[in-house]
Amino acid sequence: MPLYESVYIARPDISATQVEALTADMTKILEDNGGKVTKDEYWGLKSLAYRIKKNRKGHYSLLNIDCPASALTEMERNMRLHEDVLRYMSIRVSEHEEGPSAMMQSKSSRDDRNRGRDDDRPKDDDRPKTEADEPTGSEASAASNEGAPVADGLVDGVADDKDTKE
Repeated sequence: MPLYESVYIARPDISATQVEALTADMTKILEDNGGKVTKDEYWGLKSLAYRIKKNRKGHYSLLNIDCPASALTEMERNMRLHEDVLRYMSIRVSEHEEGPSAMMQSKSSRDDRNRGRDDDRPKDDDRPKTEADEPTGSEASAASNEGAPVADGLVDGVADDKDTKE
């Protein structure tokens, strides 16, 4: 039988247990039509990218399905009629993923990745000075005048605004 992944978004004002009951109803529809749900995951209440039927959040749920096309069509028809379902999407896949989906993997395992950074590289303070690091031209003169005393309202050869306005 063909394999499918189906994700649906339920209204945010229902509880998580009601979402689980909705998932159970959809599973029963599939089983009555000769299919089976191999995995179901509740992803939780998440923010939507844009408003859907005046809602900014929704309960996300994933179903991995092994069923004939007619069973999937019947489940989608029931989702269309159900008032708690905001959106659904079913796609055909060649095989189901083993283990938890990308949404269910812990954030710490995703954040532990190095992301291409080399932890052994020297920090900015530790690296050796090069010619490119030395100030040039006006930067060098500004750096040399930083600690110079101010005389007669002149800073770096420029008069204060109050001296020029008088």
